[in-house]
Amino acid sequence: MSASYVIGVDFGTDSVRSIIVDTRNGNEIAASVFYYPRWKDGLYCNPSQSRFRQHPQDYIDGLEFTIRQCLQLAGNNIAPYIKAISVDTTGSTPVAVDETGTPLALLPAFKDNPNAMFVLWKDHTAIAEAARINSVAATFPENYLRYVGGIYSSEWFWAKLLHIWRVDEAVRNATYSWVEHCDWIPFLLTGGKHASQIRRGVCAAGHKALYAEAFGGLPPDNFFTAIDPLLKGVTKRLFNETFTSSEAAGNLSAAWAERLGLNTGVVIGIGAFDAHMGAVGGQIEPYHLSKVMGTSTCDMLVAPLDEVKDTLVKGICGQVPGSVIPGMMGMEAGQSAFGDAYAWFSNVLSWPLQNLFQQSSNPEIAALIKEANAKMIAELSRQAAAIVPDENSEWGIDWLNGRRTPDADQSLKGTLTGLNLASDAPRIFRAVAEATCFGAKAIVERFEREGVPVKGLIGIGGVAKKSPFIMQMMADVMNMPIRIHRSEQTCALGAAMFGATAAGIFPKVEDAMQAMGQGFETVYTPDQQRTGLYEDRYRKYKALGAFTANLNID
Repeated sequence: MSASYVIGVDFGTDSVRSIIVDTRNGNEIAASVFYYPRWKDGLYCNPSQSRFRQHPQDYIDGLEFTIRQCLQLAGNNIAPYIKAISVDTTGSTPVAVDETGTPLALLPAFKDNPNAMFVLWKDHTAIAEAARINSVAATFPENYLRYVGGIYSSEWFWAKLLHIWRVDEAVRNATYSWVEHCDWIPFLLTGGKHASQIRRGVCAAGHKALYAEAFGGLPPDNFFTAIDPLLKGVTKRLFNETFTSSEAAGNLSAAWAERLGLNTGVVIGIGAFDAHMGAVGGQIEPYHLSKVMGTSTCDMLVAPLDEVKDTLVKGICGQVPGSVIPGMMGMEAGQSAFGDAYAWFSNVLSWPLQNLFQQSSNPEIAALIKEANAKMIAELSRQAAAIVPDENSEWGIDWLNGRRTPDADQSLKGTLTGLNLASDAPRIFRAVAEATCFGAKAIVERFEREGVPVKGLIGIGGVAKKSPFIMQMMADVMNMPIRIHRSEQTCALGAAMFGATAAGIFPKVEDAMQAMGQGFETVYTPDQQRTGLYEDRYRKYKALGAFTANLNID
């Protein structure tokens, strides 16, 4: 095989990262990260209202910066050998666009309006709208929610669209269509001029927008009109066909080719969500749960279509043919807070530093604050790992940002209990970490109860790579080994694999996985001296969860 390279672009919650990958062996030639400046400054967000919005200009600036820097770092006149670019993004992270496919926040009239920006996956302002979708769906003879686990979430496409339209008439009137982040970036790169030209990926369409072949596409107009008359006719301006990520969205436009220093022969792949492409980058196998562990978790499982057949798993985030690997059923689950739960506790502990000493003019104090924040979670983990838990140790519920799976309910809250005067920071941190592991176990339990076996675990993402304490606890709680993938950038690597497939370098993505995969670096095996204790404590977790859910009932 002659030299050829592809670019994988991973739009995360805090930053965008791009990598150049050698298609012959998966070697990472260059990498670049760009942190969203508006997001970093907390603009357009209100955590107390669960409102999290991102400006499209952050995405555009980050896309250009990281690709250009990658090309510069790679050197050796590598640009002519770049064959494809593919992207993954967080999701569901949709935005309102005008008829030209331009996000409204890029127009002068809406440049500072949060409702005209991308509604980030973790935005939970649409809880009431999700409840309305669920209640109306229950009245229809056709179950339009059956392929998304039977419960629609406030984190998803339709709930967010309806919420924005209900609260902002100006945005509603200016909206021509509603587009996922992972679908908009390929449209941008290919120079699309009209929203109807946006090629929608089956990943986002099936898991978040209720698209299914069984329905002939999207549910009918009368379903959406019953939810709210504001939605009447909206599907006419959306889409009626979808594509897998192994297909091309088009070629790089002349304008973007000049902007990036590439040529118009570069193929742009169909986009998908980060966890779906990350599962491919992490070399997912049938019936092995691929856990992308970052601020939240997204858990992916693939299985042959002829084996899954008509099996439906209740309470997950959808099952869609071809959403991960073409020809296989892709099933998604996850937790709304994982790394975010650890960051929350670290921020609580940092409050005195940030509020009592931050204004000090002494540079030594500022340096100490920075050092303490950088070391906080690592030191908590070290000391928590030394604690030998018993049946009465502190424990909690991990729903600090609601519950994604099983049975999405973003109104739920977290819990800590069993506290006493000896409950110091490491013990409480251990309880938070254990709760996230129990939340992961609940997902596996749901798959298996619904008839889909989980035969192994694959860990990818920042937490999987950086926290042996949490990964060992995960193996102990699950009573199952967990393999940690070697790649630092599995999502971007998965995007690169799909780009290589879309460009025709490989006939199918499984071939790209085999040629470009980097393998596994660590395996955590269960400590049999602790698995029994965790089984007992998991029963207490479920009882506490039921109690906590009842407390949240209005």
